[in-house]
Amino acid sequence: MSEQTYAPHRSRVVAGLLALFFGCLGLHKFYLGYFGAGLMMMGMSLVLGILSFGISAGAMAVIGIVEGVIYLTRTPEDFEMLYVRDRREWF
Repeated sequence: MSEQTYAPHRSRVVAGLLALFFGCLGLHKFYLGYFGAGLMMMGMSLVLGILSFGISAGAMAVIGIVEGVIYLTRTPEDFEMLYVRDRREWF
């Protein structure tokens, strides 16, 4: 019997809205199970955002908006295949 890894269902709408509204904090990454990427985005926004006077937080916000638009424009099947099953972390 072959073992399949369990990939929980994740809503592309929830992930897209989290990316649009809280993208600079990486909450959409945490929702999708990408804890390393989520921590990186949060650290870039909070720690480096203070040191760079908000420039890195702005960059993370732009990345979040781009990812949110990408998530929301994908079909549910494509989103499930790319970001849940194949575990594609970026774009």
